[in-house]
Amino acid sequence: MKNSFIYGILALFLVGCVPKKNMVYMQGNLAQNNSAVSTYEPVIQNDDMLYINVNSQDAEASAPFNLDASSGSSSASMTFSTQKQTYLVDNQGSIDFPVLGKLHVSGKSVQDLKNILHEKLKSYIKDAVINVRIVNFKVSVLGEVTKPGVVKSESQRITLLEALADSGDLTVYGRRDNVLVIREIEGVKTFNRVDITKSDFINSPFYYLDQNDVVYVEPKQSKLDSAAFGNNVGTIISIVSFGLSIILLATK
Repeated sequence: MKNSFIYGILALFLVGCVPKKNMVYMQGNLAQNNSAVSTYEPVIQNDDMLYINVNSQDAEASAPFNLDASSGSSSASMTFSTQKQTYLVDNQGSIDFPVLGKLHVSGKSVQDLKNILHEKLKSYIKDAVINVRIVNFKVSVLGEVTKPGVVKSESQRITLLEALADSGDLTVYGRRDNVLVIREIEGVKTFNRVDITKSDFINSPFYYLDQNDVVYVEPKQSKLDSAAFGNNVGTIISIVSFGLSIILLATK
């Protein structure tokens, strides 16, 4: 009995030991993975809300190219100054811009849109200063994380690790080597697997998340097995009880 108890404790200890390679993030030589991802820029999508403000030394010259407070395409949570300059990208990927009319912006980066506006406004304003930003930047994080939900970012740029951190990090049951990032590219949903245990992950096109990305952390097989056992525990107990009854009857 004593030996059986010791062996049982040892078995539990061994089962509880999780290999380091399955838990530690960004393993390997980080110095060999210097990345150029700092140049990342988000791409404007349908249903984005864009803050666009045009300024110049001549306030009267820039005034016609700014929305007024009564335009109404805004979110109640935004500040008043942001509200009156917010444009909703429609299902065709366009916005209605004062004086210039309809502009197609979907698929363009924030800097691309700035350049387009500078080009179109140079015949009206000589010293235009244009500010453009996405004000509803968000991603969804689901699966084996502590706090699944929607993660919002005011910076227009959020990494996968930051999104996971905002969600309370992965649970011990989350697979770190097979994180799914669902991203829409030109109207088509793409499904992309990311291994955040590797140091070269920082060079991945999914190191930075696009707005509206969905991150899903898959559970480990041990979690699935334990869930299956829990769902069938009643059946297992019945089978074991029946088996014991048969054994007891046979030994009488």
